[in-house]
Amino acid sequence: MSLTPHPSLPRLAKHWCSTFLLLIATSGTLAAAELEVSEARLRLLPGDLPAAGYFTLTNTSEKGVTLTGADSSAFGNVMMHRSVNQDGVTRMEPVAQLELAAGEQVEFAPGGYHLMLMKRARPLVVGDDVEVNLHFAGNQRQRVTFRAVAPTAQ
Repeated sequence: MSLTPHPSLPRLAKHWCSTFLLLIATSGTLAAAELEVSEARLRLLPGDLPAAGYFTLTNTSEKGVTLTGADSSAFGNVMMHRSVNQDGVTRMEPVAQLELAAGEQVEFAPGGYHLMLMKRARPLVVGDDVEVNLHFAGNQRQRVTFRAVAPTAQ
């Protein structure tokens, strides 16, 4: 007895393989599509001093999300921080993750939450665009373009 595959089997296999690869390629960005990032700017400091990343993050989905970090090929290290004022002294604290409820908006701004971008990989000047990947729980990511601004910009 010999088995002969159905003539449409190779075509079906190609279809399912293509669909599977497409799902893998886009799976890291599906949830991030329900997040809005606005006013993304990168405050440059002179020399090798760290830059500060500011933006507004809005969760437009119907469920909570957790921001877990960020990275950028333009910097060797990116960390989330929060400025805290205690007894008249302001200091920065690292933030491991930030939870946003459905519909919640969080502002990353001077004096509050911000990204610290350290170890520049290349020189940057005011007006440059810098790609930053925001990381979310569940291995989700969202690429955001930050505009480099002067140290005096808010």
